[in-house]
Amino acid sequence: MLWKTVRKIRVLIAKAGLDGHDRGAKVIAAALRDAGMEVIYTGLRQTPEMIAEAALQEDVDVVGISMLSGAHMTIFPRVLKLLRERGLDDVLLTGGGIMSNEDIEELKKIGVGQLFTPGAPMSAIADYIRGWIEAREGTKVAANV
Repeated sequence: MLWKTVRKIRVLIAKAGLDGHDRGAKVIAAALRDAGMEVIYTGLRQTPEMIAEAALQEDVDVVGISMLSGAHMTIFPRVLKLLRERGLDDVLLTGGGIMSNEDIEELKKIGVGQLFTPGAPMSAIADYIRGWIEAREGTKVAANV
């Protein structure tokens, strides 16, 4: 199988709402960088509007939201709606945090990608993003660019 690398995968990592715990988001950002992706971290207390606008301005492939506050059933649908309103239909919305399996399934039904809970291997997150990009673009992406 041929490996074709045209560009780095661009990922926006965001902490939404009043959730002030960003250690996990920073660990994930570093792991995705180590996996060869270009990562933009927005910092704490971002609104859905700020996240969607940053995704547009940064021309990202993926938006990952780290959510520990329990507001995932509000934040993820709002960000997804705002991404679509900005014409970012081809941007993957994914993320993770503390959420029930039932909530994860509901969010996936509306178009949110895979959601990861604490303890998920960093390699699983990177592999999921890489696989999603490969399926979207029809090409293989090298693991470390």
